Amino acid sequence: MKHIAALQDLVTAASLDGEPSDAELDAIELEMPVIRAEVELLDAQIMTLDREANELDERRIRRARRRVLAARRELTNRAGSGAVAR
Repeated sequence: MKHIAALQDLVTAASLDGEPSDAELDAIELEMPVIRAEVELLDAQIMTLDREANELDERRIRRARRRVLAARRELTNRAGSGAVAR
């Protein structure tokens, strides 16, 4: 049996060792409302994977979609105006 092994080091190995920069952490913090809203939407959709969605599930999904859109709109407006809220 012939074994195949990588002969070169990983290209990204050095970049994985460092901590995120302050700018990267600020960007993540700025996008956190969108991330939370998307996770909430995903949770609502996951609940309906193994069963048919009832009226309450449909309302939960609709509400979560509206929160995602509102969070994205707010992030876009904030980026467009150049203002960063702290």
